[in-house]
Amino acid sequence: MSAGSPPARSPAARRTDEGASYVAGGRRRSRWIAAAELGLISSTFSTIVSQLFAARIGRDATVDWMTVAAIPARDWAISAEPSWHAILIGIAFHQWADFSWALLFFGVLGRWTADLRPQMILLLALPWAVFSSSLEWFVLVPLFPFWQPLFTLQQPYWIGLLVHGTSAVMYPLFARLRWRRGHAPEHDVRFTNAWTTGALGVVAVLGASALFGGHGYEPPWIGRVRDADQTYIRHMTAHHAQGIELARIAVGRAQAPHLQKLAMLMIASQSGENRIFENWWLSWFDTDMPDCSTEERAAMPGFLTAAEMREVKTAPRDQFDRVFVEMMSKHHRGAVRMADQMWHSQGDPRLRIMAHAIRHEQQGEIALMHGANGIAAVTTAFHNMLGDKVN
Repeated sequence: MSAGSPPARSPAARRTDEGASYVAGGRRRSRWIAAAELGLISSTFSTIVSQLFAARIGRDATVDWMTVAAIPARDWAISAEPSWHAILIGIAFHQWADFSWALLFFGVLGRWTADLRPQMILLLALPWAVFSSSLEWFVLVPLFPFWQPLFTLQQPYWIGLLVHGTSAVMYPLFARLRWRRGHAPEHDVRFTNAWTTGALGVVAVLGASALFGGHGYEPPWIGRVRDADQTYIRHMTAHHAQGIELARIAVGRAQAPHLQKLAMLMIASQSGENRIFENWWLSWFDTDMPDCSTEERAAMPGFLTAAEMREVKTAPRDQFDRVFVEMMSKHHRGAVRMADQMWHSQGDPRLRIMAHAIRHEQQGEIALMHGANGIAAVTTAFHNMLGDKVN
């Protein structure tokens, strides 16, 4: 080094000077604009992944979007077959929520988050997904401001966590969006380019999986006891079929509007689950699903007898709601027991995940039939998620 040369600067000092010069030169963008762009990207990515991945773990995406639509649109959104209006409202509401969380993270809290490196953003974004999804599931949706218990009782918390987590993994892209075009530091450009490529790769893989899955080519069965998994699929399919028949009666005869709408939701959710069961059976076992025998049906927990079905069909008008709630609760308790056994089995992981959701969903519908709301609904949903609480 010559006598007149300035002393060498450390890499950290050079990065600090570089950032200061960019700010001074006006090359940084408004964090609010960058946060809005990030919100659009992250919420759209989350929507696409949710739509493509749902059926792989036994979820009917259209029913889930309809359930989300019921948060702002209430009972209007619910029907026995999810409508395009409800699906679009559900997607739009989900994207608005994800968009809002991004604005809060990088806008309101931007004083602490707007200058972070991409890796640190990711480390903070994942706990943020846990926080934001739990706040929605425990407070914002079932209590203030929406007072809608259906979402929390019908969907276990982990579904919302997966959706929020999918959105949060796109937060590192903020490191690129916060700079004006052409002024982002090279290390941020490299990182976000790789991150974007990875995200597009995920979408491509999930898209191909959804395409093949829709044509009966799901990834192969990976359970440990084939007979047990086959029995569960056959029995739950038959059990759901009777539940759908029972719910259709309620759609036409129930006096309470909320029971009519809840019956429609039962039809939609159980029909969607049966379609997934049928697709998995054909894909995994390459044969038609055998029907359940009369003896098998009689041995299923909660499966109603012919006399009990007649009792529902012939119940006097002023007694129908009571009879329906009694019989559907019995039917649901049986499905919960079957799903709980599958959840604790050594079956295919996809079947077990789906069974956990069915266990939660049907316990929640029992609570909804009995008018659960407010803090009681949240408490019930929390306990339902952890185990079989009705048998």
